[in-house]
Amino acid sequence: MLSSKLPDIGVSIFSQMTLLAQQTGALNLAQGFPDYDPPLALREALARHALAPGSHQYAPMPGLPRLRQAIAAQVGRLQTDAPTPDPDLEVTLTAGATEALYAVLAAVVRPGDEVLVLEPAYDLYGPAIRLQGGLPRYVRLPTPHFRPDWAAVRAAVSARTRLVIVNTPHNPSGAVFGAEDWDALAEVLAGTDALLLSDEVYEHLVFDGVPPRSARQHPALRARAFVLSSFGKTYHATGWKVGYCLAPPALTTELRRVHQFLTFAVSTPTQHALADVLEADPTDGHARGLASFYQAKRDEFAQLLAGSGWDLLPVPGGYFQLAGYGAFSRKNDLAFAEELAREWGVAVVPVSAFYHDGYDPGLVRFCFAKEPATLQAAAARLRRPG
Repeated sequence: MLSSKLPDIGVSIFSQMTLLAQQTGALNLAQGFPDYDPPLALREALARHALAPGSHQYAPMPGLPRLRQAIAAQVGRLQTDAPTPDPDLEVTLTAGATEALYAVLAAVVRPGDEVLVLEPAYDLYGPAIRLQGGLPRYVRLPTPHFRPDWAAVRAAVSARTRLVIVNTPHNPSGAVFGAEDWDALAEVLAGTDALLLSDEVYEHLVFDGVPPRSARQHPALRARAFVLSSFGKTYHATGWKVGYCLAPPALTTELRRVHQFLTFAVSTPTQHALADVLEADPTDGHARGLASFYQAKRDEFAQLLAGSGWDLLPVPGGYFQLAGYGAFSRKNDLAFAEELAREWGVAVVPVSAFYHDGYDPGLVRFCFAKEPATLQAAAARLRRPG
């Protein structure tokens, strides 16, 4: 008889709510993907390389050299106060940030190791830690701002802490680490052997004129950090599943030892296409323009729901809006999310899905990475239920 390694884990809430949206015809503001295409130049580049001779066999395990060089150059331009990463020793292409997350955990977490997770958290973290024999140790982020209580984080660190996972801009809340947060984290980790996994897939989506900051830009953290990014988020191409990990050479070596046996390499024509658009954008106009692009969507969605009874929380970054629904219902968040899809015609994610113990803060998550027509149609339904 097969004994499950994850007996308490079922289909993810994102898949569940997307399926419910399909079944009911609800507008899908649940799963975190845009309903618009990647930039035309990127699509044209993929079409060229998909038809070109020599683009159809394995790429090198760490990623195409030209793409790693383009990534390193862009990071150097955007993070002028940190060393430019070495493309050969510090940049690794992965099958999305999800594979990078799993590869990091498989590379460094041993049975009995503790891994600190700040909740609410992306639902991959806990199961992937457990699959390595690690022990997730959860620290709850205080509502409504979801900024860490660093005293609580410090209290959770022990001699068994192998890794701390942070996510900024944060999914689902949109909270963003400031310089004081990076300083506090560095103080917490000082004198320990704990490593850092910094999930920065929404790195360019920081709003209101606040400059984005990476773990790489903090000297005391850079030497112990795996930093993850996602072309899927940056180029509105979540289905391409291409991400990368930046890490010091010793950490990169350990990551690649796992990566070579997990996916080995990422799609060759896709890597060439991404290299084309990075090389053709030496001022990083696309990356630099994402903040204003998504801030406009955030503000439009908030304006559309103004005065409607929804309690919208602040969104400093990312492309999700958390909202309280106390004016409409006393149901738990999962029951209310199901009602929204079936009776209001809008699919959302209940925030309790981001807590390992099902804690329910009375919030649901909307994705506003949508066309204006989608946001307008959703807001009309959310203002006039039924």
